[in-house]
Amino acid sequence: MRTFVIGDIHGAYKALLQCLELSKFNKNNDRLICLGDVCDRGSHVKECIDELLTIQKCVYILGNHDELALEWAIHGNLLKEWMEDGGSETLMSYKGIGMPKAHTRFLAKAPLYFVDKNRLFVHGGYDSERSVKETPNQTFLWDRSLLKEAERLERTCPDWKFGGFDEIFVGHTSTLNYGKYEPQKFCNVWAMDTGAGWGGYLTIMDVDTKKFWQAEVVQW
Repeated sequence: MRTFVIGDIHGAYKALLQCLELSKFNKNNDRLICLGDVCDRGSHVKECIDELLTIQKCVYILGNHDELALEWAIHGNLLKEWMEDGGSETLMSYKGIGMPKAHTRFLAKAPLYFVDKNRLFVHGGYDSERSVKETPNQTFLWDRSLLKEAERLERTCPDWKFGGFDEIFVGHTSTLNYGKYEPQKFCNVWAMDTGAGWGGYLTIMDVDTKKFWQAEVVQW
């Protein structure tokens, strides 16, 4: 079994298919760890979740956009900040008839983080001054300070390990902010959101070898 990690998908269905094809991902044997935010911005959220549901060993971590989408899916709440930040595309994907129960369950059961072989996978980040277990839920979803601090320390202490983890994989903060279209490593933190939904690319990486593949399509 190989283990892959993929950044924020944001409804980029064609890009998702390309990443799986280019990496020769095996849906029956390989494991895919998704760093959250399959929802919003792209117009094929439904198709993306349909595809993820076909992967036997899919570890899906909740993202902030997914949490906002669940407010609509479960409670019918059309939050203003959600609609203005890509939620309208999620509504369009489901053609206004609501999210299927299987999709709602898929997102609702998603953990806020995942640890495997002393590697942490999380959407936004965590409070590095506390333990993962002491970190508030919203920090996992919205934090950008971990990556920012890792980028700062990379210049002076590149061997620094946050939380004692061998590696930490995060989404949420696009590498386009650093002028890059590829995954970036700062200290022990890997930034895997390479801009899908923002004019960048979707990236999938083999966690062990660090080889990565990017979809050729920028849009959906």
